Amino acid sequence: MDDVGREDDVRTSDPAAGESVGAPAERDVAGTASAPVTLVHLVRHGQVENPGHVLYGRLPGWHLSALGRAMASLLGEYFADVPLVHLRCSPLERAQETMEPIASAHPAVPVITDERLIETANVFEGQIFGPKVEALRHPGNWRHLYNPFRPSWGESYRAIAARMRAAIVDAARTVRDAAGESGIGPAVGPVGPAVGPVGEAVIVSHELPIWIARRDAEGRGFVHDPRRRQCRLASVTTFTLAGDTVVKIDYVEPARDLLP
Repeated sequence: MDDVGREDDVRTSDPAAGESVGAPAERDVAGTASAPVTLVHLVRHGQVENPGHVLYGRLPGWHLSALGRAMASLLGEYFADVPLVHLRCSPLERAQETMEPIASAHPAVPVITDERLIETANVFEGQIFGPKVEALRHPGNWRHLYNPFRPSWGESYRAIAARMRAAIVDAARTVRDAAGESGIGPAVGPVGPAVGPVGEAVIVSHELPIWIARRDAEGRGFVHDPRRRQCRLASVTTFTLAGDTVVKIDYVEPARDLLP
């Protein structure tokens, strides 16, 4: 079993999201007062056109719905005045389409496609997961459900965390390089209001990879109830990094008024 028993004892409540979430990743370790601070915004894509409730996963050809495009437009407005110096995106269409309005507001910043930001692999891709969870009622699929802690039906949580962590750190380093900072080793510590970021980046990815990246940064176990994730459509999970280490996490929903 992977990472069982790594759950935090502390929880904070987010009444707006209607769920219990992990405490922000704020660390207090000496040695980071001088570390350059970067902000990496992890954006979940907007709503996908999927009336048949197919679990599309990494399958090609799945695009934003009209509502999803409206969500993406709101994200473009949200980031329009943010001093972004780096844009990084999953290769899947729904993520690329969500990035478009953000990138349009920052035409001098190229969009880097990063395979590490892709949706998680899942053996149930292409099957129907409607209100009755039809795919799990098929006896032929039961053999994939033997280990929910890895999980046995797809990419391991450890693998997701590792690739997302690497992509986030690379984004932060790119921001630092753009700001004229040399790369530094891992560092953690308090980030006071007088210490502003040297730059900011946007990463567009998917629900589970973003949520696992957050749990990894907060030192929490990977096993969780999917219904309690704080990562809604077109949401923004912001990682504040001192050097290469996440020291604070914030969460906002710019498209809250459009959520179904």
